[in-house]
Amino acid sequence: MAWNEPGGNNGKDPWGGGGGNRNNDGPPDLDELFRKIQQKLGGLFGGSPSTGTGNFPWMLVIVVAVLIYAGLGIYQVNANEQAVVLRLGKYHSTESAGLHWNPPLIDSVTKVNMTEVRTERTTGQMLTEDANIVEVVLTVQWQVGDAESYVLRVRDPVKSLQEATDSALRHVVGSLTLNGVISQNRTQVSTDTQKRLQEYLDLYQTGILVDVVNLTDAKAPREVQDAFDDVTKAREDEVRLQNEAQAYANQVIPVARGQAQRIIEEAEGYKAQVVESARGEAVRFEKLLAEYERAPEVTRERLYLDAMQQVMTSTSKVMVDVEGGNNMMYLPLDKLTQEGTTQSGQRKDTSPVVIEEVYQRIVERLRQDAASNRRSQTVR
Repeated sequence: MAWNEPGGNNGKDPWGGGGGNRNNDGPPDLDELFRKIQQKLGGLFGGSPSTGTGNFPWMLVIVVAVLIYAGLGIYQVNANEQAVVLRLGKYHSTESAGLHWNPPLIDSVTKVNMTEVRTERTTGQMLTEDANIVEVVLTVQWQVGDAESYVLRVRDPVKSLQEATDSALRHVVGSLTLNGVISQNRTQVSTDTQKRLQEYLDLYQTGILVDVVNLTDAKAPREVQDAFDDVTKAREDEVRLQNEAQAYANQVIPVARGQAQRIIEEAEGYKAQVVESARGEAVRFEKLLAEYERAPEVTRERLYLDAMQQVMTSTSKVMVDVEGGNNMMYLPLDKLTQEGTTQSGQRKDTSPVVIEEVYQRIVERLRQDAASNRRSQTVR
């Protein structure tokens, strides 16, 4: 049976109120409800239910303060961060990514971005090994490698990085010549500076990790820049001329080697030709000697005809100086050989038959000239 039905528990109010002078059909009394809650809280914190009404605001303030304090201790660390926690000023822990809670006013939290790449730039005039001054511009890209060391070990890590960079760069530049810093060893300057700079930073426990060191610019001071430009241009011209000379040498040397090889091969061929020809002449002479011993006259005349043929084939005119006379006889061999070949019907060449015929004509002509000369001298 419901509490508010007629005849059933009319005096029992579920809100704790009596049923005397209240309208049971109305809503519950909120003031009375808060009063009962206050009494219970007062008994919970050591007060009496009768006196809890005066302590309610203070209890509520304490609860709210506790909730606010707890809420202020909640913080979140991102995926690219680490959090360094100090408890009462002393290192406590290093927190990774996630949601964390630390008591405020007791712990202090410093978040450090571990993936951000930062850049520092340094410039200055430095002395090289050969006592020259050079202006150098250097950039350093770095990131945090150890959050605890970066926050606690050094008061100002960035300033320490700048000073360590200057020190490392001056040490490297001081061990090289001006020409090496400006042109020849630029990569070595960057590499050696990065290595030495990282050693300094690890020694100082800065927690910084150097990624890249770039030698942006290296040049002579402005006062002598024009002179160094001339020197640089002269070096470039030297390199260019050397390259051109090397290209010309690469073009000429193979040709010269080919010509030399050709001359050597021709000489070897000529040598073989002469040696074989000499051997052939020796063999021919031996055979002629044997024939000469058998028939000297015939062989002698044959050799004479061969010699005459060889001589007359290389000339078309012969001048004969007659012994005892003042006239010089002219023999047109080309005409004579042409007539001889025409009469005999042979081909137009200086064959032995033709040579023999020409020889007989020459002898007959010489005899006639000699006889006429003798007759002229007798008449005188």
